Order: sequence, then structure tokens, then C-alpha cells
Amino acid sequence: MTAGTDDYTTPDSFHLDPAPRSYVDTRSFRDAMASMAATACVVTTQFGGQRLGRTATSVFSLSVEPPAILVSIDISSPMVDHIMKTRGFSFAVLAEGQDGIAGIFAGHGEPERRFDTGRWQAWRSGHPRLSGAVVAMDCALLGSVETGTHVLFAGGVIDIDPASGRPPLIWHDRGYRSLAHHAENAAPSSR
Repeated sequence: MTAGTDDYTTPDSFHLDPAPRSYVDTRSFRDAMASMAATACVVTTQFGGQRLGRTATSVFSLSVEPPAILVSIDISSPMVDHIMKTRGFSFAVLAEGQDGIAGIFAGHGEPERRFDTGRWQAWRSGHPRLSGAVVAMDCALLGSVETGTHVLFAGGVIDIDPASGRPPLIWHDRGYRSLAHHAENAAPSSR
């Protein structure tokens, strides 16, 4: 599958070669990834009056100079086309207590009603901005990598809604958690 439409292609893309030997099975890989804690984020776009968004945990810092992040989006998602057409996207780091927003944007609920949950405004770019998040950023597309089932987008941060000081919402072991939950349930460290 190739990202893009007849009119738009993914900028600066390259394809990954298959592994030299067989991959582990999907279930084992998913189980292993469930043991990794990740910050829950919502990635959003707007194109032609249509707003789209998805919960994502594959979002991370790429560089400080220039300020840039990476985000992974399923190649079959209409967001891929939106990001390429608008050459940008926005994202919000969700805060504790925003697990309802995370669930709605993860596909639990009607897609056309996703933006009814939370307080949304617009960046100067037109992309949706979530108020009350830990931090929100608007990004210009710098490039992308197609990785089979997903496209990894690099975004240069062009606008930022500063950190709220709220603790982030964490995705771990197939559920949303708080940092306080992890601290309370952490086993004492051996010294």
C-alpha cells in the first residue's frame, strides 16, 4: 500500500526493507508492547471543513533544533491524506482525567461526534487545538516514512499552547493510567 493520492505524495519518503528473517507473531509483539508505558495524545487535522483526530501513543520528540516531533498514523486512516494535503497536523498531550477524550478518539463512539468531547479551538493553521491538555502543539510537515501499515510523520512545531502543569494520561497494559496510580502501585525498589 502506498500513502497518498494521485495529487499528493508523502514528502521525502523511503520504504523500509523487510527483516532478513521472519518476524515474531503479532500477538506476542502486541503483548510485549502492552508492557511499555506511553503518553496518550490526540493527533488532529482539518482539511476542507472536515476535522479528523485519533488517539496516538506513538508520538515523541525528534529534535530541539528545529523543534520537531514524530507521530505514527495508520496508513489506511483518512488522516494520512489530510496531513499530506495540509502539510501539517496538531497534537495534544492528554492530561489525567481526559481518558474520555482518549477513548472517543480511539474509536469508541461516533467519529463525527469526536470533537463534541473536550474544549476545542483552532490554531492559526486551522487544525483543531484541545484546551486543557498537558501541552498542545501545531506542526508543519517536515517529512515522512512509510513503514508498511503506518506512516511516520515528522512535524516542525510552529505554535505551542504551553504546558498546563497537569500530569499526563498514560497508556499501559491496555488501559489508561495516571502517574499517581503507578506510584501507589509500584513495588518498593530493592536497594
